[in-house]
Amino acid sequence: MDIDLIFKIAAIGIIVAVLNQLLIRSGREDQAMMTTLAGLVVVLSILVKQISVLFVTIKALFAL
Repeated sequence: MDIDLIFKIAAIGIIVAVLNQLLIRSGREDQAMMTTLAGLVVVLSILVKQISVLFVTIKALFAL
């Protein structure tokens, strides 16, 4: 696992947090919620890919 993955997730979190605050202050709570959910989906998709790579590596390691 690279440190780049942690930086990507942190950058997405910071961007989503800033957008969320801007949208809430402008009175667009619904769009703020959708932005938060979109950020969560992006991060979860990144993590699912990494977990898949982990399982493939474990399978290859134990020759299953």
